[in-house]
Amino acid sequence: MKALVINCSPVSNGATAEIVRIVSGELSARYDTKSICIDDYSFSFCKGCRSCHNTARCVQADDIDLIMAEFDSADVIVSVAPSYWADIPGQFKAFIDRCTPWCNTHEPHATIKSGKKGYSVALRTGPSMRECERIIGSIEHFYGHLEIECCGSLGLCSVEYKEAVGPRKAEIVDFCKNI
Repeated sequence: MKALVINCSPVSNGATAEIVRIVSGELSARYDTKSICIDDYSFSFCKGCRSCHNTARCVQADDIDLIMAEFDSADVIVSVAPSYWADIPGQFKAFIDRCTPWCNTHEPHATIKSGKKGYSVALRTGPSMRECERIIGSIEHFYGHLEIECCGSLGLCSVEYKEAVGPRKAEIVDFCKNI
């Protein structure tokens, strides 16, 4: 079985990346695990042309297909996202927008293999869980349109820098036991 852990932040060495590292390390004992960072891929914004509603393909050719190939090959997907103005980072939102060809709200649509399990980890600098819940909701909404089963989530408040992740490691490891 394969696991994909995605850093939904454009920062490849911060707190989100550290959580991705911990999650990937924990999952690697049970899964063939790959981690990716959204910022390592190059893609354009959705043009809103809706061509994909008729063809199940985007008119743009870029790295979206590479990311979706990773989603397709994984059995388990864990999206780790920080709060950027109370929701997912713009780079991850742009990726989600470009996944419209795979969205189950229109026919025809492209598909990824069925039976996938999706998990979400949200982090934010402030103390309120409300923003984490919004991030988790955005990721789970995305999973739903790809027909990925939402199986669990973790919200981590008061995490701004990489150094704040260490004291939360046990919580992250415990979450990983259910993946």
